[in-house]
Amino acid sequence: MTVQNPDYARYIDHTLLAANATSQQITTLCDEAVTHRFYAVCVNSGYVPLAAKRLAGSEVKVCSVIGFPLGAGLTSAKAFEAKAAIDAGAQEIDMVINIGWLHSGEVQAVRADIQAVREVCGPIPLKVILETCLLSDAQIIQICEICRDLKVAFVKTSTGFSTGGAREEHVRLMRSAAGPEVAVKASGAVRDRQTADSMIRAGASRIGTSSGVAIVKGDSPSGEGY
Repeated sequence: MTVQNPDYARYIDHTLLAANATSQQITTLCDEAVTHRFYAVCVNSGYVPLAAKRLAGSEVKVCSVIGFPLGAGLTSAKAFEAKAAIDAGAQEIDMVINIGWLHSGEVQAVRADIQAVREVCGPIPLKVILETCLLSDAQIIQICEICRDLKVAFVKTSTGFSTGGAREEHVRLMRSAAGPEVAVKASGAVRDRQTADSMIRAGASRIGTSSGVAIVKGDSPSGEGY
């Protein structure tokens, strides 16, 4: 079953987060995003200035990842990186939670970690990456409830760099737990239109993928990618 006439392009954060991504590849990413009217590009913070310059005057937003991909850095470092990325031109921020703290039962520390970045972001939309493949359903619900209380913009499934990516059942669970004011971003292993459809049906309003061009064209993606 296909979602009824979705505008796939407006769901997509066109993503390139590989450690060996080149400046030319980021430039191409930005140009593809403009051509296909993607919602945003998502890049590591070191490439925010390049992306911001390339996309100046377009409707495509620049998104940057923080504490990526492990989420295990100091809270102060995450907050600093978020501010630096925003100052460099990032218009959205995707941060990774401290998964180890959550597994250690240090829930208040996890909350404070998210809150510190949320405060730095101010009006800039913050997406909180759960890394659902490493969490139980109860932990997913717990983080979604924290994010709802902190009024973040999105909860996001995955980095795409761990043991698994977005799963439809996790998107449904997040959509239910996060409440109506927090959106859901599905990312990791969303590489074709069929998978994108399943995530949208489950409640995702944003898709993080390196296969955006294939999705909007209805083509088969090349390689694995994000």
